[in-house]
Order: sequence, then structure tokens, then C-alpha cells
Amino acid sequence: MINVVIIEDELPARRKLIRFLSEVDTPITILAEIDTVADAICFLTTASSVDLILSDIELLDGNAFEIYNQVSVNCPIIFTTAYNQYLMDAFESNGISYLLKPFTLDRFLQAWKKFTTLRTQNSQEKEFLRTLHQLVQQTSSKEKQYKSRFSVSSHKGTYFLEVAKIAYFSSEEGVVFAIDTLGKRHMLTVGSLKELEVVLDPMLFFRINRSEVVHKNQVERIERYTKNSLAVWIQGHDKFLLTSQSNTAPFKDWLEV
Repeated sequence: MINVVIIEDELPARRKLIRFLSEVDTPITILAEIDTVADAICFLTTASSVDLILSDIELLDGNAFEIYNQVSVNCPIIFTTAYNQYLMDAFESNGISYLLKPFTLDRFLQAWKKFTTLRTQNSQEKEFLRTLHQLVQQTSSKEKQYKSRFSVSSHKGTYFLEVAKIAYFSSEEGVVFAIDTLGKRHMLTVGSLKELEVVLDPMLFFRINRSEVVHKNQVERIERYTKNSLAVWIQGHDKFLLTSQSNTAPFKDWLEV
């Protein structure tokens, strides 16, 4: 029996992991399904029989690496995330695989096979280094292609919105909108901002809070709003956006790149 903990803040993603786990040929017990950093720290502080963690990185209340900085985790971790910039951090936190969303069952089973091999051979350190080397090589050898435009449906048909003309994206009650440089709103067919971030160039777009992603070239200025948040002014718009507490410092660093 393999004891698994799932750390994921989106219900559809948790259901997908549970479905994939049902495909493996080993008996599984899911000890916990956790969606926040705080709950994960609380659980892992006292848990003693965890064999594997399936962990998202951006959670409801912060970054998952806050968990592994505070709790000594001895079991392997398979990271499942929409963000590709955390690769090095993942392998410094007991990571054995880095599944970039959206990933397939085959890709998941490859990661699972790696876990079972490590578990059988008891050679985690050697495998970490080999896996890291392979993934870094793969990441550097394949230049990812990002969206250059989105198709938008209207009562007159389908039209196309160039990414360069989008000032920011906004998620409202489960619906994602692109707001263009003129302030016009366009309803997109993507299901969530996490799904959207996978197809956007991270050098140009940054998620400043749970509901908004901004285009770097459209940021006119930033101002201090509170001790831990910034007011972000977008060119041609008369209302500012706010950064979340956890994203304020990374956002400022990202603007300088």
C-alpha cells in the first residue's frame, strides 16, 4: 500500500490526479487532499507514513515551497504545475518529477514509474541528479511556443484578438476576459487563469493576484497601496489593479527583467 498526499487548490485538477492514480497497478491510499499552504504544514508536521506527495506550486494562500521550507519532508514529491519557472526549486525540495499542466496520463505514469523505481532501489540522490540533468536539457533544448492571438466568438461569428493588443486578463465568476488596450472586454473560452498562463509568455505576462494577469508592456506605473500590495496602473485605463501580498515582491522583480 502506497500512502499519497495531494496538495492542489483546484478541484478539477485534484479529480484528475485521483483518476490517474486509479490507473496504477499498486494499491493506493490517499491520506489527504489539501488546498492551502497552512493546512499542508499542519498535516505534514504530524504525518509519519507519507510515501509520496503530489504537489501543485501556486496555492490559495501562497507558494508551496513555503511548506517544504518549514516542514522536513522525507518522501519524494511529484510537482504538478502550470508554471515552468520553478524547475530548479522543485529538485531542491525532494522533487523527482515536474509535470507541466496540462499533462497526459502517459506523462503521469512515467513519473509514477520513476517513483516506484526509486522506492524499490532506494537510490533517491542518484536519481534526483540524473532526472534534473535530463529535465534541464529538455527544457533548454525545446523553445516553447506561446499564443500570439486568441479566437473570440460573437453573434457575428469568430474574430481574432492579437496578444500584443491585450492589456490584461481578468477572471470573473469562472469566466476569463481579455481587456484590450482600448478597454474593450473580450470573453475567452479558456477555463481558468491557470490554463491561460500555460499558453502565455511568462516574460510578458504576470499573474498579480488570483483574478488578474497583466501584460508587462501595458504597465504604465506602480504605486504603493498598502504595506504589502501595489497599485498597478495600466496604460489608457482609469482604474488600477492590486497585487496580492504573496505576488508583490515577485512582480516587482519581474518588471525589472
